[in-house]
Amino acid sequence: MFSESTDRKNITGMLKEDDEDFEEEDEEDDRAANRGNISDVLSVISSVVSGFLRSWICLKASEMLNVPSQSFPAAGSQQRVAPAGQSRNKVALKPGHSLLDWIRLTKSGRDLTGLRGRLIEVTEEELKKHNTRNDCWTCIRGMVYNVSAYMDFHPGGEEELMRAAGIDSTDLFDQVHRWVNYESMLKECLVGRMAVKPSPALQAQTEKMESTHLNGLSLPPPLRQEPVPTPLPAKDHRPRYDWFQTEGTVSIVVYTKRKIPSAGCAVVDLQDDTLRVEMLLGKMSYLLYWRLSSEVQGCVDVQTAHSVGKVQVCFHKSVKDKWTKVGQPLEHHDTFIQCKDRELFYRECVLVSKTDVTHDTQVLRLQLPPGSHMQVPVGRHVYLKTSLQGTDVVKPYTPVDQTLIPPSQSSAEMGSDLQLMIKIYPDGLLTSHLANLPVGSSLSVGGPEGSFSLRILRDVTHLYMLAAGTGFTPMARLIRLALQDLTSVRKSKLMFFNRQERDILWCSQLDELCSKEERFEVEHVLSEPTDSWRGRRGRIDACMLQNFLERPEDSKCLVCVCGPTGFTELAVQLVRKLDFSEEEIHIFQG
Repeated sequence: MFSESTDRKNITGMLKEDDEDFEEEDEEDDRAANRGNISDVLSVISSVVSGFLRSWICLKASEMLNVPSQSFPAAGSQQRVAPAGQSRNKVALKPGHSLLDWIRLTKSGRDLTGLRGRLIEVTEEELKKHNTRNDCWTCIRGMVYNVSAYMDFHPGGEEELMRAAGIDSTDLFDQVHRWVNYESMLKECLVGRMAVKPSPALQAQTEKMESTHLNGLSLPPPLRQEPVPTPLPAKDHRPRYDWFQTEGTVSIVVYTKRKIPSAGCAVVDLQDDTLRVEMLLGKMSYLLYWRLSSEVQGCVDVQTAHSVGKVQVCFHKSVKDKWTKVGQPLEHHDTFIQCKDRELFYRECVLVSKTDVTHDTQVLRLQLPPGSHMQVPVGRHVYLKTSLQGTDVVKPYTPVDQTLIPPSQSSAEMGSDLQLMIKIYPDGLLTSHLANLPVGSSLSVGGPEGSFSLRILRDVTHLYMLAAGTGFTPMARLIRLALQDLTSVRKSKLMFFNRQERDILWCSQLDELCSKEERFEVEHVLSEPTDSWRGRRGRIDACMLQNFLERPEDSKCLVCVCGPTGFTELAVQLVRKLDFSEEEIHIFQG
């Protein structure tokens, strides 16, 4: 699982750090032995044995957790050696209070915050109240943790940890623990965010862009000093990120602070020495953008923890060394703005296959570059761009899944490939070019983009879709989403308009889905049917929609429309006349 592998990586440095601390203690004991004091010698022997046993325990824990055996961090790095005059005062921990025991405790389900899973906003006055051994809160970079349960597990002892009780301990933490991934260690102890700026020192740090992050962790934005109306936590929607490294890899972890749909939300592009990570969160876009500190290999791995809203991007260093930062921030780095205001970004893709769907429609499968990973949210489109006769031609297309039928288990999100269902027009400049484009050719793909947000599906019980021709493409993934992930949807109905029966896209899959899913229905309407056609005939009209758009009691409805401009405009007019509000209508526009 993603969370388990992340924890393994996060504790690697801490286990190695503890081993080095034991070695430092042994060296001090050796110096004491040279004084010739017999009692000291006996004490040294006892300490060495104790240190050996503790190191052996950590080694076994490392083996159990599949921690890499290579020496990392490198000798003499900040992650191994504390600054002069700031050495750590380690104490002997009680049996059953090792790092591994702490990890087990955090995974046990025990409430370590005392808040039963709630996150609150903490004032400075409230923080000061929690300053005792059994009720100890502390603040690190604007985040408040209840560290009472960690007292007996802290290598520096209770007295050292109590120095941080009831105060902002960022400076204390940085003096000794600057490299430690406290977010991973204390994630189950998180109480919430400070309601005011934690310290004047942090304000000074924000004057420089790179200093607003420590090991990739974003500082909280300045908040108002006055009390803020409830609900306070709901106002903090801005994602943040952290980063960590091993000897050979760098990992960026983005905390989106919301659940991530099964389709994913991450768009990652590693091109030469630049890394671009974009999170598509509803109508908002969160962007991280660096020129990397050193040369890296050209592939990325992206893992998503959907339920907790966490995305991890991992890539490999070309040379095994220690990075002091991810890299130099580029324009618009660490910004959170509306998707419509974000500039389109293109990457070169390769056409790897073409599959006929109907007599004039194909599915083009495009392979992204090795350094790119694209999770296209449902309802979003991408842009195809190519140069024809010296002019860039651009057109939007909505990606589709490999199949309309939801699998028995959750499907893998898009990543390295894109599938675009494209109708070929004989006189179309771009589509006729695509029809003749040989496999292996390159195409520029920009985006994703689009105004559709899953928020409008919240609590929807009846989902209605009106599609004409290739206006079916956004509906394909919407149908799959409704049946696979949206438990509130009791009925999904598609009215699909085409000229002839041979024009119906994925006709057999639609029929199969109807037979398997009682929550799904499809009605086909043909404007130029053959005599043998037994379904609906004609074009969209009020009478047709009145029978189709049912509104049962205690229902919440959403009508989605997509097709040629004339069809879309008429369909929306007719739906409005049936007393559907603007909030109950969504138009997919390319």
